[in-house]
Amino acid sequence: MALQIVFFSIFFFVSFTIAQGVRTLNVRNYGAIADGRTDNKKAFLRAWNDACYQNGGSIVYIPKGVYMVGSVEFAGPCRGPIMFLISGDLKAPIGPYSNVEKWIGFQHVNNLIVKGGGTLDGQGPSAWPYNKCQKTNNCDPLPISIKFDFVTNSRIESIRSVNSKNVHLAIYGCNNVNVSKVDLLAPADSPNTDGIKISRSADIRITNSRIRTGDDCIAIISGSSNIDVSYVYCGPGHGISIGSLGKYKNEENVNGVTVRKCTLNGTDNGVRIKSWESPYAITASKFLFQDIFMENVRNPIIVDQTYCPHSPCNQETASHVQIQDVTYRNIWGTSSSQVAVSFECSKKFPCKNIVMTDVNLAIVGGEGPLKSSCSYVKGRSFGRQNPPPCF
Repeated sequence: MALQIVFFSIFFFVSFTIAQGVRTLNVRNYGAIADGRTDNKKAFLRAWNDACYQNGGSIVYIPKGVYMVGSVEFAGPCRGPIMFLISGDLKAPIGPYSNVEKWIGFQHVNNLIVKGGGTLDGQGPSAWPYNKCQKTNNCDPLPISIKFDFVTNSRIESIRSVNSKNVHLAIYGCNNVNVSKVDLLAPADSPNTDGIKISRSADIRITNSRIRTGDDCIAIISGSSNIDVSYVYCGPGHGISIGSLGKYKNEENVNGVTVRKCTLNGTDNGVRIKSWESPYAITASKFLFQDIFMENVRNPIIVDQTYCPHSPCNQETASHVQIQDVTYRNIWGTSSSQVAVSFECSKKFPCKNIVMTDVNLAIVGGEGPLKSSCSYVKGRSFGRQNPPPCF
């Protein structure tokens, strides 16, 4: 059903173009100046509003050149489908401006296409020294580079994001969105620069993309369902993660996540599920990790239900996140640590129905045998297993 919706959306946009023509709105005709210094927020908004309020399809066109643009929100609902075509390079303002949630935002839009081959430069090095969120929960997060809120039946493709101040690309409250051919880049030591973060969204597909960053390449958190990740290259970074979960009250279940045909190279983690030790109860279930190649990955397969990256940590209460129905199939490559498979599950809600089939890992440099580590987990294994399973 979800794929049918996507195909319908694409067919509708193309059919409309052929039948009636699509109006192209060049931001330069609205006063945009490609000098890399002038704030083009107002010009971009004027072009967007004209596109949004006209009946039928429109293209907001950003031609080649370097455009500085301040924090801006492109809001709907709109009267027709819109293509936001970024051929130029966009630069964020220098510095942290930490009271702003996002640099570029799209909200309440149906049938949106964001593409064009341009680059979003978050100018992260000017803001990272001000990031306090790696050390404390009492902090103001830096802005996300591009965020999609309540966007439906849409596509994001052929976009490059470099040096985001915080997350590169965030998806919240969205339904039926395809992300493809995105290239997300930040240094390995850049703080909190997750590649793609998905929350409270359904039917999201990420494919044919490259993510090299300082935090999770992909993070799938509260309220997400039917997420498919395929043909993604990740590294450096912290791997592909479900979570963290259970930190906040009123979080929602996460279910139906597939990660397949991906490569992780030099990452801190491979495929990871992580939750906090807290009394907030949700279920994380129906996950499939399949056909994944690991190269020099520190923790290739890891479940961590004592996750706490900085103090204070609440170790008096076990995690109340129930992890269940998780399959690992055909995972191979190299580990940079001896413990290649680790299940540190909740003592109150043990992991259950964990299935491992054909896991074949070797240690980099061949120093000693690989190991598995298990706490509070119930599972089964089939086929070749290296390291030997611990359940």
